[in-house]
Amino acid sequence: MTASRSIAPPGSAPAPAAGKRRSEWRTVAIVVPYLWEYRGRVLLALIFLVTAKIANVGVPLVMKEIVDTLDSKQAVLLLPLMLLVAYGGLRLSNTLFAELRDIVFVRVAQHAIRRIALTVFRHLHSLSLRFHLDRQTGGMTRDIERGTRGIGTLMNYMLFSIIPVVLEFCLVAAVLLTKFDWRFAAITFAAVAVYIGFTFSVSEWRITIRRQANELDSRATTRAIDSLLNYETVKYFNNEEFEARRYDENLQSYEAAAVKNEASLGLLNIGQSCIIAIAVTLLMVLAAQGVVDKTLTLGDLVLINGLLIQLYIPLNFLGMVYREIKQALTDMERMFSLLTQNREVEDRPDARPLEGTTAMVRFEQVDFSYDPKRQILHGVSFEIPAGAKVAVVGHSGSGKSTLARLLYRFYDVGGGRLSINGIDIRELKQTGLRAAIGIVPQDTVLFNDSIYYNIQYGRPDAPHAEVIAAAQAAHIHEFVQTLPEGYETRVGERGLKLSGGEKQRVAIARAILKNPRIMIFDEATSALDSATEQAIQSELTRIAEGRTTLVIAHRLSTIMDADQILVMDGGHIVERGTHRELLERAGAYAEMWALQQQEEAAQAPLA
Repeated sequence: MTASRSIAPPGSAPAPAAGKRRSEWRTVAIVVPYLWEYRGRVLLALIFLVTAKIANVGVPLVMKEIVDTLDSKQAVLLLPLMLLVAYGGLRLSNTLFAELRDIVFVRVAQHAIRRIALTVFRHLHSLSLRFHLDRQTGGMTRDIERGTRGIGTLMNYMLFSIIPVVLEFCLVAAVLLTKFDWRFAAITFAAVAVYIGFTFSVSEWRITIRRQANELDSRATTRAIDSLLNYETVKYFNNEEFEARRYDENLQSYEAAAVKNEASLGLLNIGQSCIIAIAVTLLMVLAAQGVVDKTLTLGDLVLINGLLIQLYIPLNFLGMVYREIKQALTDMERMFSLLTQNREVEDRPDARPLEGTTAMVRFEQVDFSYDPKRQILHGVSFEIPAGAKVAVVGHSGSGKSTLARLLYRFYDVGGGRLSINGIDIRELKQTGLRAAIGIVPQDTVLFNDSIYYNIQYGRPDAPHAEVIAAAQAAHIHEFVQTLPEGYETRVGERGLKLSGGEKQRVAIARAILKNPRIMIFDEATSALDSATEQAIQSELTRIAEGRTTLVIAHRLSTIMDADQILVMDGGHIVERGTHRELLERAGAYAEMWALQQQEEAAQAPLA
């Protein structure tokens, strides 16, 4: 079993013990409100727990009476029979109430796991695009998986292992103090103290080893998932063995850490067994001596043995319980650290919905940079009147796609202002803003589900007829009809079972179905052949009618009808005007147009 790594960044100094404890208490504090929702069930489970433990401690007490009664020459048959029935009843009660405890509590644990996992999931979706571009999916999914599993572990062990051990110890101590001389209690207390001290100190040492093992485990998983997600690239460059070697290097490191982890576990178990064996031997010697001296009966010997077994068996698991609780806290700490990730883009407390049926977009002296060392946009200003179509062209890296990301508010502008209908988009609710915008991206990524699901994703509550109509408008309906499973055909991981053009037509259908006020076409036909592009271009033009439209284009022939064309270079708008005006100006746009015309003419004889 592996443990999660610390949330401290790689290379940072280990957190002080006090800081770790505070962090662990904070982790526990996050879980408590979820338990409080089912406090009635928790209380009932604890009542069953106490009842089971009282029955458990009562077993050796009844056994003592049975042994003493049977040893008596004046034993009456009825008395042992009643005691034997009581013995069986206590045995049954112990199991019965323990099972009832689990049945009552299971809903509490599963509900808390579901709620916390959902909270983390929602938070991850609320984080900025920057976080998701930097994340390592494999490692993060393992952190969430271990964290949710750790919640159940923590709840079960804290409530049903720590509390029972403490309760049972108190009951055993009460019996020893009231029925036997002080030496029995003294040896028991001393053994428990030494046992707990040894267990905690060694377990703390092992936590470091387990964190290292978990770090290497997450790293190996990240490596494997990253490689499998890029399966085609691996094949393109014939790098299967290269990937296997890199994965194996991570596995070798994990193997070494796992071996060290198991060796330390063996050391811990040996030490615990030695402490228990010494204590039990001393107590049994005292008890046997008491029987010989006639100060104790055989029943007392059986009672002491039974009490010690019932105490030390759960105590023997205390080391494991402590390790698992520490492991669970570490796993949860890693998962909850995701909740500490600040939302780079967040709604203001007074954010309002985007109202109206039309939308006028305005960029006013907008500056932006992904990295402070490299600015992407420099004082960009332009306006898209309601219902108008503005196109943006330029070389790769000129900042065209950044305009769409800012309009969607994946990032906030670094300077200037971006507004819709005169309202700064930072004053709008993100849900309302994004509901008003539809996009056909250049790089379409689909869910590993059916074609129908991926189209309907544009508006999940859309009726079947509208989904089909959107597919027809995007010229993908005829293709889907030729597939054996039709619209139920699965598209594969990230849509890899479809061609680039097919994926893009699904994206167009999805945007059509959303029916937004603002449309963004980010090189929407770049993956289509010329014939399909011409067929779809007329549909895109129809879709854009009456909508505020931003077209980010590579093929200039697709934007000739734009109300205004912006030419970007190095984050600046260097030219603007209609298609005809820009050609007459004989500047950068005219050069791009001439170059594309030459390329199309050169390709025409090959067609």
